[in-house]
Amino acid sequence: MEWLIVDDGSSDRTVAVAKDHGVDHIVSFEHNRGLAVGFMAGLEASLKAGADIIVNTDADNQYCAADIPKLIDPILRREAEIVIGARPIGQTAHFSPVKKVLQGLGSWVVRLASNTKVPDAPSGFRAFSRTAALQLNVFNEYTYTLETIIQAGLKGMVITSVPVRTNGDLRPSRLVKSIPSYIQRSVLTIVRIFMVYRPMRFFTILGGLPFGAGLLLGLRWVLLFLLDDPTRARAPSLILAAMLILIGVQLWIFGLVADLLSVNRKMMEDIQLRMRRREVDR
Repeated sequence: MEWLIVDDGSSDRTVAVAKDHGVDHIVSFEHNRGLAVGFMAGLEASLKAGADIIVNTDADNQYCAADIPKLIDPILRREAEIVIGARPIGQTAHFSPVKKVLQGLGSWVVRLASNTKVPDAPSGFRAFSRTAALQLNVFNEYTYTLETIIQAGLKGMVITSVPVRTNGDLRPSRLVKSIPSYIQRSVLTIVRIFMVYRPMRFFTILGGLPFGAGLLLGLRWVLLFLLDDPTRARAPSLILAAMLILIGVQLWIFGLVADLLSVNRKMMEDIQLRMRRREVDR
């Protein structure tokens, strides 16, 4: 077992303490670059160091490290390629009710988009096989947790979860500045994930709203024209219905184009995987 620390531009003695305690690998940034960038840097460094299994955990000591053997067991038994540690969110006292609801919502959206059954998608306590780690990418600058699960699900990787314990709250989260900020970032992350990985479904649903409203207005105009005074043009209703239907159709076209572009993204990911394998093997 080897330890790797990602120092994301910290102003404390992280690097010095890590060296004093014999940490094997240290990835250090001069300036703070965010959780997602730090995660990918740690993943790349672990692969280059020859890791067969990579376990990721947060620096705030939220997760119980004694559960690492439980976390990697499905990978060792070749039953999964990625294992997510599922926290007892309902029993976690320092999680606010709003945060608990958002955790559940985020997990539900991820299950919907990835066709997986991960109960705690935002969990940062997870294990990856070498094969899985080689195939992951993170485009979101805020967090890696939701995006990596969706990618893995769409690539056909086997993902499972195991229940893990959590430690007491030692300090306020540095990722969540405030509840409104957390809600805003979470919603934007979820929407962006759907746009990138499920564009056809996203734009079909989005386009269906104005198209349906326009269709109802159009039917109302036809009924009034047939049953009421036919000399009344009711032009505003007719124009609004036409505009809404046109907007819906345009959104569906956007979805079709985005879906076709996703084929190009998959080809680029295949090329990147081959290059990564050559690089880490070398």
